[in-house]
Amino acid sequence: MSTAVYCIAQDHAHAENIVNNLKESGFSANEISVLFPDKSGTRDFAHEQNTKMPEGAATGGIAGMGTGAVLGWLAGIGTLAIPGIGPFIAAGPIMAALGGAAVGGAAGGLIGGLVGMGIPEYEAKLYDGKVRDGNVLISVHTDKSDQVKLVKEIFERNNATDIKSTSEASAPSH
Repeated sequence: MSTAVYCIAQDHAHAENIVNNLKESGFSANEISVLFPDKSGTRDFAHEQNTKMPEGAATGGIAGMGTGAVLGWLAGIGTLAIPGIGPFIAAGPIMAALGGAAVGGAAGGLIGGLVGMGIPEYEAKLYDGKVRDGNVLISVHTDKSDQVKLVKEIFERNNATDIKSTSEASAPSH
């Protein structure tokens, strides 16, 4: 059984540091997810790459250079439009989970997608509010208990907040 460990980074710089620490600790791009609102469009990123999502949920893809270089390393990074909520940038296993929520309409939305990933509804609502306010949701998916501890240590060392973990019934698709 896989475990997902989640946190909130207060801004992109903190998210970059966390993801870089995770990468340096041996986590793969397919194990790490990020989610944040796309308030600036793609102009802050160096180039665009197309990302295929179910039923056209993705509106394009992003890969960053400069301040977005570490986040650009993540698997499947792209722009995702959730009806009634707006555009988000997502990467990793969360992209596939939220792609289905985006296609499903506003009823599923961000909270529905997070609950579908195994996050309790109360925490999903908390993360929804924080992400809408401009924070970055980061998660790591692993099936090794020693890695869960390491992820939590990395999150704490980088001043992440709202650190939680949850068991996933099945491993996320990569």
